[in-house]
Amino acid sequence: MSPTDLQTRLLRLFDRHEVELEPDEDWLLTDGDFPAVRATWQDGMAGGPGRLDVDLVLDEERQLELSYAGAGADPCKDALDRFTRSDLPVLLAACWYVTDDRRLDLAQWEIGLRQWDAFIGRFVVEGADVTVPATALPALADALKNESLAPRMHWIRLFLRREADGSISSELLLDNEPWPSGDRALAALAWPEGGEAYSVRSLIVLDVRDY
Repeated sequence: MSPTDLQTRLLRLFDRHEVELEPDEDWLLTDGDFPAVRATWQDGMAGGPGRLDVDLVLDEERQLELSYAGAGADPCKDALDRFTRSDLPVLLAACWYVTDDRRLDLAQWEIGLRQWDAFIGRFVVEGADVTVPATALPALADALKNESLAPRMHWIRLFLRREADGSISSELLLDNEPWPSGDRALAALAWPEGGEAYSVRSLIVLDVRDY
């Protein structure tokens, strides 16, 4: 898929959610400024899944990076659908104030001496019909209490995979950087058996509350 076609798809996707963005070379801008978003597509090797990368720039210093696999007859559309189902509702609410509480959860967390608005993406489970432990979010919230968060927007990317043999691997990123205490908090939970391998992903964005 050409970059122009992909940008057009992304533009239409945001337009369907009543967010008007302006093309500027590879980027889509908000009223000529941040937040700015772009998508790039990489074909898979030897018939394998391709990869969609979505970059969201919040300001001149901070950029959120997300990736999605895509397969099938139209792998790019498949990846865009994954983005739409999982992380897009969180970005719309946190960055453009377009909130659909049917597709994400909203909470207020106390971290340090501040109150934070938490925009919590629904857990997306692929590979087996299992329920994410109810203690997953409280465990992450507790782990965050050990972090010193500057009073600005932060984000957590969560990915966990449980193999059929019960082994678990996870990748938690806080502001794009590895977050070991978050990994430990997730790995300590009782993840259900699915009879087969499965994966879990979610996006959480935090924004400090105004006083």
